[in-house]
Amino acid sequence: MEPPSGPASRRHVPWNRLLLAVSLLTFWTPPTTAQPTIETMPPLAAEGSDVLLLAHNVAKNPLGYSWYRGERIDNSQLIVSYRVATNLTTKGPTHSGREALYPNGTLLIQSVTQKDTGSYMLLVTKDDLQTERQTGQIHVHLVLPTPVITSNNSKPWEHKDTVVLTCGPETQNTSYMWWISNQSLPKSTRLELSEDKRTLTVVTVTRKEKGPYVCETRNLVSISRSDPFTLDVLYPVAQPSLQVSNTTVTEHEGPVVLTCLTDETGVSIRWLFKGQSLLLADRMTLSSDSSTLTIDPVSREDAGAYQCEVSNRGNSSRSGPLRLRVTWRENAQALGVGAITGIVIGVLLVLTLLAVLGCFIFLHRGNWPPASTSGCGPSGSSVSQASLPDARPPAPIYQELLHPDTDVYCNISHKADAGP
Repeated sequence: MEPPSGPASRRHVPWNRLLLAVSLLTFWTPPTTAQPTIETMPPLAAEGSDVLLLAHNVAKNPLGYSWYRGERIDNSQLIVSYRVATNLTTKGPTHSGREALYPNGTLLIQSVTQKDTGSYMLLVTKDDLQTERQTGQIHVHLVLPTPVITSNNSKPWEHKDTVVLTCGPETQNTSYMWWISNQSLPKSTRLELSEDKRTLTVVTVTRKEKGPYVCETRNLVSISRSDPFTLDVLYPVAQPSLQVSNTTVTEHEGPVVLTCLTDETGVSIRWLFKGQSLLLADRMTLSSDSSTLTIDPVSREDAGAYQCEVSNRGNSSRSGPLRLRVTWRENAQALGVGAITGIVIGVLLVLTLLAVLGCFIFLHRGNWPPASTSGCGPSGSSVSQASLPDARPPAPIYQELLHPDTDVYCNISHKADAGP
């Protein structure tokens, strides 16, 4: 079927001219106006920092700007507005005193908090009373505080107790990481992490897992680490032993060195003498770790049983007793003094007796009568004993002492020569 024929005067337009016209119309189409955009600086804000909502591609010579909280125009959510012609800024119901609007449409929010997280809308009024709008986002994150490690058991027993360590406080959008002895956690069946990695469980703890432990928290704006935390793992203390430089020593000699031998670390040592805490004398010194006791010089008072005791926060253990023998020599000088003292005392007693006897003789010298001589002696006279009936004849020895010129033996009566 042929198309209907047109009037004879109708002209045909060449296709090349038609394509040219279409091309020209395409190039002559006026360009579209660029839409405004909002850039948030910084994109991830830490709580307490300042945030800028930068307005880009804003229409030239606008009549004014308005910022709203949220994604729609609502006068109850107006933050602030600005009229270019009058340079007038008007605060809205949601203005907190921390917002400032610049003449180019940029909004500043100071000291942001997590409550400031959300959407913000910019409304631009152009000179032809047309409006343009665009939305920006603010993301405010908490600056993480220093975490603290807590334990469910402050003094676990080795090979017996299970310890649960918790990294706190718990915060949203936070990741957790653990370190032990400044290294990441090793693979171990006795180290178990919770799903959020905030809790670390140490099953049947040993001294190897005492730490120190550190937990680390991270979010998009901050990283924080806890102080080191060391487990106080308790364990039975092995019995120590004693070693001495000499078990028998002479008094006033020395030194004698006693050493407490133990393989334990982190323990305290104390000394005992005869089952009681040792009271250090001036002659005794302890090493800095109390493992060595030195006695110099040795006294007989130091003789007896010594022990050392090692202890940790869980328990203690004592060594067996070690007996120190102290010998001494009798002091010859002291014995001589004693003997001399006895002799002196004896001599003094003898001298005292002699002095008393001399005084007695001297005091009674004049009371003794002369002896009867019967013609004996130089005078040849004699005194009758009958004239002194009560007087007793003096002993010949005393007569000899009193009358050395008289033969006292002439007065001795020789009864053996007398007849019956």
